[in-house]
Amino acid sequence: MKLIIAIVQDESAGRLISSLMQEGYGVTKLATTGGFLRAGNTTLLVGVSDHKLKGAMDIIERICKSRKQIATSPSPMTGGTGVYVPYPIEVVVGGATVFVLDVEQFEKM
Repeated sequence: MKLIIAIVQDESAGRLISSLMQEGYGVTKLATTGGFLRAGNTTLLVGVSDHKLKGAMDIIERICKSRKQIATSPSPMTGGTGVYVPYPIEVVVGGATVFVLDVEQFEKM
């Protein structure tokens, strides 16, 4: 048995949860916050048998596409005034960060 921990952008979470549930996967949703952009994201926990792992991973890959987005990042002005001037940078957002863990025991109570 495997535990999939998938961290996805909020805007992909609804579609991903629906798609996984339509295919018979149980999903637990956790609201989380990302680091770099401090944007909301969703962490999904999905328990699967070994033979259903590929199917779940295929759904995650199909739904969670990465894309480029312009974001403003504070950069210090010269002169040591402590004032920050935002300037746009291009970052990749979306996609999914997925961890797959072996599960020694699973019980549903």
